[in-house]
Amino acid sequence: MLRAFKHTGDRFERHLSRWQHYHKSVLAIRREDVNAWERRAPLAPRHVKMLTNLGYKVLVQPSNRRAIHEKDYIKAGGIIQEDISQACLIVGVKRPPEDKLIPNKNYAFFSHTIKAQEANMSLLDEILSKNIRLIDYEKMVDHRGVRVVAFGKWAGVAGMINILHGMGLRFLALGHHTPFMHIGMAHNYRNSSQAVQAVRDAGYEISLGLMPKSIGPLTFVFTGTGNVSKGAQEMFNALPCEFVEPHELKEVSRTGDLRKVYGTVLSRHQHLVRKTDGVYDPVEYDKHPELYTSRFNNDGISKIQFHLQIAPYATCVINGIYWEQNTPRLLSRQDAQKLLTPLQPSPAATEGCPELPHKLVAICDISADTEGSIEFMTECTTIDSPFCMYDADQHIIHDSVEGLGILMCSIDNLPAQLPIESTECFGDMLFPYIEEMVKPLESQNYSPVVRDAVITSNGSLTDKYKYIQKLRENREYMQSLTMDKKKKVLILGSGYVSEPVIEYLTRDPNVEITAASFMKTQLEQLSKKYNNVVPIVMNITEDERLSSLVKKHNLVISLLPYSFHPLVAKKCIDSRVNLVTASYLTPEMKELQKSAEAAGIAIISEVGLDPGLDHMLAMECIDKAKEVGAEGYCKAIEGFVKLGLINPEPCPMLNATTPPVKWKELMCKLLGLQPSVKYDELQQAVCKQLNENKKQLEAVE
Repeated sequence: MLRAFKHTGDRFERHLSRWQHYHKSVLAIRREDVNAWERRAPLAPRHVKMLTNLGYKVLVQPSNRRAIHEKDYIKAGGIIQEDISQACLIVGVKRPPEDKLIPNKNYAFFSHTIKAQEANMSLLDEILSKNIRLIDYEKMVDHRGVRVVAFGKWAGVAGMINILHGMGLRFLALGHHTPFMHIGMAHNYRNSSQAVQAVRDAGYEISLGLMPKSIGPLTFVFTGTGNVSKGAQEMFNALPCEFVEPHELKEVSRTGDLRKVYGTVLSRHQHLVRKTDGVYDPVEYDKHPELYTSRFNNDGISKIQFHLQIAPYATCVINGIYWEQNTPRLLSRQDAQKLLTPLQPSPAATEGCPELPHKLVAICDISADTEGSIEFMTECTTIDSPFCMYDADQHIIHDSVEGLGILMCSIDNLPAQLPIESTECFGDMLFPYIEEMVKPLESQNYSPVVRDAVITSNGSLTDKYKYIQKLRENREYMQSLTMDKKKKVLILGSGYVSEPVIEYLTRDPNVEITAASFMKTQLEQLSKKYNNVVPIVMNITEDERLSSLVKKHNLVISLLPYSFHPLVAKKCIDSRVNLVTASYLTPEMKELQKSAEAAGIAIISEVGLDPGLDHMLAMECIDKAKEVGAEGYCKAIEGFVKLGLINPEPCPMLNATTPPVKWKELMCKLLGLQPSVKYDELQQAVCKQLNENKKQLEAVE
């Protein structure tokens, strides 16, 4: 970790004698004030000492929140003072408040503006108006495009500690005490060494076989190979772990040793495939990522590679990949619904020893890109509230470790939980570039690393970052289109049934709701409680007013008594607007069938509690039966016959008293293979026997 620092430190020392004959520029370390947990600094006291030895004056804004005490900065030669306007360069970690930006200065911090992030565009505007030269650490990269100044490793370390703690809580909510209960949040440890010891202690209990058997083998998937992933793996290694290849994950998730945990590291080439032919070309992907898709949770394109699915066999996903708008997602909302499909019941499970509801228990999204590679991660969690649950069926997030769904942890300032080590490491990487960064605003003599990280200068975006303005304009244009494309729903009635419907529809900001009823008080309560709800006080018998309202909407939901539905339906037919009701399909409504067809609209009845829910539960049961293999039953039988597992001849009786035989042993015997054969080889033999028939192989598995 310190090699780069020591190398450049030697370089600075060689120049020390010729630079100390005059007092150099002034550098300031600003106070972090973005939130209560931000206790880091961009430079540690030993970096300040190096700078003061080189002749620089270093100002340090006082802060009792900073994890490193100010007396250590004073001892290193720093000057503690509030006023930092004397400085040529002001360095921090996170963004400063807009009103505290000092004009005509060099600033360095993580601005989070390079993707035209909407939340930080006002900050960017203020920087431009105050003629500030902004150097963004995120864009300080070497000739290979690798970041040279980052907290990545410590984000990975803290994220791994947190998710192990979270899994302990989640397992407990599901009825299981596990060794993970003894691991705390990352900030509860003085340093990472203490955290390693806690994880190691939990690992010792795992190695003794103290994990509940009904949970099954635990598998962890690390996406990405950068510093974030490496930091997470460093902490994971404190457990009794075994790393396997991605294609081996399926086998160990079923038959792995409960006295250890399993990990796999997923690189680009192992899950990204071209949409047209299932091939990965790294050069093409860098230029045209939109041509690719991820087979992390799907079969990809190639029919012979479908067994490389990863997500269905992961207990926990630690996501550390960088995501941009045109790159493939790892997991979509639809993927999450599939992953939350209940496991087939285990005969060994009991009320006191339940099995997991589904294999995937937790996701630690260290990348913290909202609606990014994990599409359903729509909002970052915080150190104060680190976990939430995502219910894919309802597409809702709730702040609890109980209930249905996937445990999510997506804290966007993880290194702040280990502030001293993060500061030391970050300062080592930043220090070699400080000398050129501290040059006055008029100076343009920067190395490529620093020059290419300058976002703004002389009151405008630099050439490399002018695209930010285009991104802003495109987003504003798309937002205007979205406003025009908002779906308008008319809800008739404001009784007890109306509020749940409104609550559900208002989860989507692109839905505008008009609630019409003669009960004024109830309408006012609904409009105050929910956004995007326009109350209209009216009587359903006001013919012209009802017609006018229906015309302005894309959908009408009638929650009125059933006797009013034919009246509403006729208005919908006249205006060609779809209609949904919760009541029984009456003869009067049936008579409107041909008129509705002629108008080209859908009128759906019986979608309430009773009738309605009974229909939906029946369909859900059928869908889940398909998901667990019933749909491919005939194909499966064909596959079993080809493998000799089923005799197609009529049989007068079945004998169920024979000794049980393990599937692998039976397969090996039928195919003439040794029982010790590896799973991959057995799978290839089965695939060959079935002529690579994907449906049959899926059913057999």
